[in-house]
Amino acid sequence: MPIILKEKPIFMLGAERSGTTLVMAMLGCHPRIAVPEVVWYYPRFRPYLFTYGDLLKEENLRTLADEMVFGLKTPFWGMQVNPRIIVDEILSDLRERSFAGIYCAMLERFAHVSGNKPRWGEKTPHNLFFVKEILEDFPDAQFICITRDGRDAGADYLDSSFGPTNVLAAAESWVLCQNAVKPWRKSLTASQWMDLRYEDLVTDPKAVLRRTCEFLGEEYSLEMLGFFETDLAKKRGATKDHRPLGHPVSDRYVGIYKSQLSLRDQRIFAWVAGKELEEAGYALDVEPLPLSEEQVAFYREVDGRFRAAMLTAPEGHIVFESYNDWLIDRREERRRAGLWCLEDAPRHFPIGHPNEEMIQGLRAWRKWKDYFGIKRQYAGTASL
Repeated sequence: MPIILKEKPIFMLGAERSGTTLVMAMLGCHPRIAVPEVVWYYPRFRPYLFTYGDLLKEENLRTLADEMVFGLKTPFWGMQVNPRIIVDEILSDLRERSFAGIYCAMLERFAHVSGNKPRWGEKTPHNLFFVKEILEDFPDAQFICITRDGRDAGADYLDSSFGPTNVLAAAESWVLCQNAVKPWRKSLTASQWMDLRYEDLVTDPKAVLRRTCEFLGEEYSLEMLGFFETDLAKKRGATKDHRPLGHPVSDRYVGIYKSQLSLRDQRIFAWVAGKELEEAGYALDVEPLPLSEEQVAFYREVDGRFRAAMLTAPEGHIVFESYNDWLIDRREERRRAGLWCLEDAPRHFPIGHPNEEMIQGLRAWRKWKDYFGIKRQYAGTASL
């Protein structure tokens, strides 16, 4: 059953490295809006609910709740909880006994401990692949779609400890995300969908945030510009991949591709994503460079190999990756236990998609992790 809330839920989405975390941090400083750290619930759980069996059965619902509650990248979003009883507490607060019910109970709990804020928002970049499912669960949801020049996002990727490791893979990832939101941009009303350009936000943050608040039906608050002083921003800002969060909003990261990508890489990006760049309002400034099928295959394989190797690099994502791999193993265990079978399994997106693992939030393909014998690690000290 759909969940209708008194205060409309807010979903921030966009391709990774496009400023979604900045918007998350800013909106989370609004006095009426609570926004926790990145969630990843829709990509990791929603398509695979059938693997839990009948959720009307207490044991199956509890299994789902347990995996969701303990599966956050930032444990419990920093909330002070008793791990022994937190699942019981969440299950006792459900608006309905479903994935959406658990999801909503988690976000409402966070809003409560964040100063009893009346409204919550959620940022997961790859929620852009699950707008249909979000609307099924929360029909009155509002979406803020953040877009950044794909070449800058790609340059950021290549300098990060996660994500695509060469320009072809970065361009293909950005294109996949851009095309995923096209139908919703056209079909949803102006009261439910807002497009926000990263370049506009960092150039004139007050104007863009005022427009965002107007879209949300909220009063503008100057507190949003103080995002960099929050604990969330300080922790993120101390890491290499999220250093911009540690200081006031700046336009210094606009156009970084011109110095960080070689001319050849810029041309390859234009070949892969030229149409989508122009559709998003970004001018092409180089001649596209077509690659042969052999070159494309080489780039893709090298990307897969490097992604696996990067998991244990400084600020790598091996801990979160290990938990995601464990979730997949648990699905198989439930299949062997008879809770679901391959023959009757529904083919929900992204099941069967060539990028299924990346869409659901994994940082490397199982094929290459197994090939290199990457060992799982379930505890770490690195921030995020």
